[in-house]
Amino acid sequence: MMAAALVASASGISMAAGSLAGSVGDKRFPPPLAMNAKDQCRIAYNAYVAAGGHSAYATTFYTRVRDLYVVCGKALNAPSQKAAEDAAMRNCQGGLKKWRLNTASGGCAIAASK
Repeated sequence: MMAAALVASASGISMAAGSLAGSVGDKRFPPPLAMNAKDQCRIAYNAYVAAGGHSAYATTFYTRVRDLYVVCGKALNAPSQKAAEDAAMRNCQGGLKKWRLNTASGGCAIAASK
């Protein structure tokens, strides 16, 4: 009976280690996502969750009194979690530069990574 439980738990571990698809990963804070399914940041977050490899999602914080926008960035299927986080931060910060935006919250942060 003990051996059956050990085999079942070991097979669950190997299945989880094979793919990260569908996993939210290490969620650091809940990202501000619009209710609109066509919103670019919602699409980016859904792509992050669906990705099977090391990925990250970075976003600006949303302060409804001062910021009327959210900027985000993603990196999918990177060689490592650290590489994914670095790329997602660069993408998010690139959006702030491109649209010449300043945020009350201070810029981009990694919301989730795996």
